[in-house]
Order: sequence, then C-alpha cells, then structure tokens
Amino acid sequence: MTLRKPTRCFISLARLLALTVLLFTPVSAGANDASPITKLVEAWLASPHGDYHSLSFTYWNKEGEVPTNCATCHSETGFLDYLGVDGSAKGSVEQPGVINSPVGCATCHTTEANALDSVRFPSGVEVGELGGSATCTVCHQGRQSGAALTKAVGTIDEDAISADLAFINIHYAVAAATMHGADTASGYHYPGKTYAGRFQHVPSNNSCVACHDPHTTKVAEDSCMTCHRGVDNIRDIRMRHSDFDGDGNIQEGVHGEITTLHERLYAAIQAYSDAVLDAPIGYNKGRHPYFFADTDGDGAISDDEAVRDNAYKAWSPRLLKAAYNYQVVAKDPAGYVHNPAYLLQLLHDSLESLAAAVEIDMADVSRP
Repeated sequence: MTLRKPTRCFISLARLLALTVLLFTPVSAGANDASPITKLVEAWLASPHGDYHSLSFTYWNKEGEVPTNCATCHSETGFLDYLGVDGSAKGSVEQPGVINSPVGCATCHTTEANALDSVRFPSGVEVGELGGSATCTVCHQGRQSGAALTKAVGTIDEDAISADLAFINIHYAVAAATMHGADTASGYHYPGKTYAGRFQHVPSNNSCVACHDPHTTKVAEDSCMTCHRGVDNIRDIRMRHSDFDGDGNIQEGVHGEITTLHERLYAAIQAYSDAVLDAPIGYNKGRHPYFFADTDGDGAISDDEAVRDNAYKAWSPRLLKAAYNYQVVAKDPAGYVHNPAYLLQLLHDSLESLAAAVEIDMADVSRP
C-alpha cells in the first residue's frame, strides 16, 4: 500500500475528538453545566499543546509535512509513530509528520503512552521509572548535550578561533533536561567540577504532571504556597541564602539570582569576544541561530544584523561552551523551579572560565 503525502486538510485524532465532543455535547444553560469531557477539551484547546496556529505545529506548512527528525514532538502523528502505535519500531519515527497536528488526546491517551516509563536523553543516558512524566520527557529534554560540545571542540586551543566550530543549540522548552541535571549532562560540564543531579522536590510535587495541569499545562501555584510561606509569587521563593550573582541582594528569590547571573554571563561573553577574539558578538532570542556578529559594535543585535548570513562564526572553544550554557538557561524560563542549583552551577562555571581570559570580577559571586 502506498502512503499518501499528508495534506493540510488532515484532521488529527485529537481535533476530531474535540469536534465530536463539542458537536454532540448538549447545549447547557451555562458554562458551569458543561460535561467534564467538554471542559477538558476546551482547556486543551486553550493550551500551548492545542494551539493550531503555533509555529511549533505550522513551521513546516509550506513543505506540506513535518520532517521525521522533528515529527516526534511537532506532530501528533509523529509522536504516535515514535511510540509504535502504528506498528512501527518503538523509539524512532519512520514517516514524516502531518502538519497542523498538535499534541492532542491521542498523543498521551494510548496504551503505548501509558506503558512508556523510560526515555533516552541526547547524552545517551536512559532514565527510567518516569511514570506519568515519561511522555513529557520525550519532548522536553532538548536535542543536544554537553557531550556534543566536548566532541566539537576536541583538542582545539581554548582561545583559538576555528572555522570548524559553529553554535550548538540545545533546542527549546528543555524542562526535563534541567530537572535531571548532572544525571543526564544536558549542560556543558567543566572538568573538575561537580553538578547537581535530579532535582528532588517533595513527593507530592515531584513530577511534571504533579505540578502542571496535563490539559492546560498551567502550574498549580497555590500548592507551592502551602509550604513556601511569606512570598507573593513563586519567583520570590529561595531555599539557599548565598549571594550567587554577586549583586548584594540575598532577599530576592532564586529566580532573581539566576536572572542576574545570566545577564552577567552575557556581558562576559560580549567582553571576551571583543577583547580576546576581536570579533564582537550579540544575541537575539527570537532569531535562529541566536548568536550574530555585532557588526556595528553597539552591543545590540538589530533586525538587520539578526539574519542567517550574519551568524556568528568566530567561535573559540571557550566562547562556544559559555554560549551553549547561556542558551541552556535561556531555553528553560522556569529552570528556577526545575533545578536552580544546576543552572547556577552552569552559569558560575561558564563565567569563571571566561574570567580566565578576560578581566571579570568574580569576588562576590558564589557557587552552590
């Protein structure tokens, strides 16, 4: 049998279920009278996973299909292929994914998805006993690891510009990579340093689905406040009292410590590229490949500079490692919850490495 090429008119299993529920559920007098299934579908449709207009599911519309190496997480059909629901091998994708097919009901509510309990990370490490977090972990682990940096830089001198080097991007929404920390080595680990492993929260809030509503993906922040008293929001929470970012403020939440240290690392990256490599660099969070040549030397990347032809090319091993870790932190905005110690360690060590080549004040910075 010849498989037809997917087209835009395809209706995913999730969308078909949503339409069926909405069409055949009796109209009630008020929203509060809606059936439980209707409420779940409506919650899902309003979530990032159900957003048919998101670039996550529409980026490949012009091509008419989602490439096999992207389909697992950017198409429901690709995820079902990965699980082996279609009879194919588990853990791989054999067919391009269908466009406009977001993460839906059938993505997680299958026998194969319920049976999934272990996931292999880009580092090659397989983590088991994931339970209900396994399906989440498949798509929130990133696509690179520190091992990719080690392999890329090889024996190149730390401060030598090499045409063989290019920016390595961990990918997006890497919550599972952050959460498992050193256990899966998703960040670049500097030799001689130790790093925090899997972040262990209290048992009742120690998994993806324990903290995030599985349909809306929203965080149940009220449950956080049950234990973390005296704060207005979760960004104000901190369990360690050292001044990690060196700004003299130990009253702010750990989110503030990570944010300031992240900013300091970026400033150091720019200082190093200018002083040591004589090739100014800049970052644009919304444009791939994110790091560009700062052609006018103003410290910012304009829209004209944030183009692929101006991608930064003057990479040295020291700069590449620091930039990779900068991106690891940038691509998990909630990392301060998922594993704050691990992110602080990556930032600190990257800053310390750059300080060996360019003048950076590390006197007030501490490492967890």
